[in-house]
Amino acid sequence: MDEKDLIRKAKNGDTIALSKLLQQNYSFLIKYLMKVTLHPQIAEDLTQETIMKCIEKIQLYNGESKFSSWLITIATNLFIDQQRRKKREKNWLEQEQALRKMKWNAANMNEEWADVLDVLAQMNEEIRMPIVLKHYYGYSYEEIGKMMGIAEGTVKSRVSNGLKSVRKELAELE
Repeated sequence: MDEKDLIRKAKNGDTIALSKLLQQNYSFLIKYLMKVTLHPQIAEDLTQETIMKCIEKIQLYNGESKFSSWLITIATNLFIDQQRRKKREKNWLEQEQALRKMKWNAANMNEEWADVLDVLAQMNEEIRMPIVLKHYYGYSYEEIGKMMGIAEGTVKSRVSNGLKSVRKELAELE
C-alpha cells in the first residue's frame, strides 16, 4: 500500500493506516528534531507532540506537499512555540529575581519601597512603565509618549489610573 492510499484511509478514520503512516515517518521526524534541538529528550518529546497533533489534525492534510513535509512543518511550529515559552519563562524569572533584589535593597536602606514595589510588580508593564518614568525618573508626559510610542494623553491616563490603583492597593495593605 503506497503513502497516498494510507493517507486516504487514515483521513477516513482507518487507525491502522494512520499508524503505518506514522511508523514510516517516525525515523525521519525524530532525526530531523534531533538535529534541530541538539537534545535527545526534547527531540523525543517534540516527536510525540507532533504525532499527537498529526492524529488530531489528519483531516487538515491537503496533499499539496509530501506528508513528511507536513510533519516537519508541525514539528517546526511546535519547536518554535516551545522556544517562545522558554523565553517568556526566562524573562519572568529574571524579572522576579530583579524584583527580589530591589526589595532586599529597599529593605536594607530602610525605605518604604517594599510595599510599593509589590504593587508595581502586579501591574501590567504598560501601566508600570509610565509611572516609573514620570515619578521616579522625572520625564515629562510628552517625553514618555515618545519613548513608548503612544499619545501624550494616553500617558497621562495610564499614570493617573495607575497611581489610583497604587494608592488603593497601599491603603488596603495598611
